[in-house]
Amino acid sequence: MSAHVDVLAIAAHRDDAELTCGGTLARAAEQGYRTGILDLTRGEMATKGTPEIRAAESTRAAEVLGVSERENAGLPDAGIENSNETRAILVAHLRALSPRTVILPFERGRHPDHRVASQLARDACFLAGLRNYEGGPAARPLKILYALAYREDPVKPTFVVPLTEGQFAKKMAAVNCYVSQFEGALSAGEIFPTGQPLVDRIESQSRYYGSLVREPYGEPFYTEETVSISDVVDLPVQSM
Repeated sequence: MSAHVDVLAIAAHRDDAELTCGGTLARAAEQGYRTGILDLTRGEMATKGTPEIRAAESTRAAEVLGVSERENAGLPDAGIENSNETRAILVAHLRALSPRTVILPFERGRHPDHRVASQLARDACFLAGLRNYEGGPAARPLKILYALAYREDPVKPTFVVPLTEGQFAKKMAAVNCYVSQFEGALSAGEIFPTGQPLVDRIESQSRYYGSLVREPYGEPFYTEETVSISDVVDLPVQSM
């Protein structure tokens, strides 16, 4: 039986969470939180590697990030649907893991699985809180965050999670666990090719978002709700 986690990243494919919020998961683990990843598919439609290889790579990556629980929903790769059946599958995982905070893919993306996974997971988060849905028990996450890394859309992050040198190193070590996917790669997921090695693109993006909050590295997130600030004197990030 799954143990409860504080933070759960839900991703369409193995390696998506590492790319978009791996540093944040590493930081949360260092802060003493239990973290988890729920991959929705096994990656059977991938051009490179096999589901078995990617499973082994994902296990190693989770260990690098200090992830406590990693599960797979077994949905069809390149065929995720937001249906009664798939919502019930995710609700079962959400109730078992009972996260306080959930990190989702952004609602727009070039891969259909990324777009559908975002809406599917959000719907499941709501349904998980209905006592009479699928026999309960009710367990709804408090906060939903959308990972914004590598997006070309003009979406301003609600906030950026700062990463230390060590946390960014863990993120890159986790990404590099996916030898089948990223060895010699120039692109991945929402990261379009520019001729640069993929690892250089990840570093430049992370440095850019870190610079927005005056830190070495960072990962950007978006929330639909307005964030409450209780102390306007102790706000971080210098304005000028």
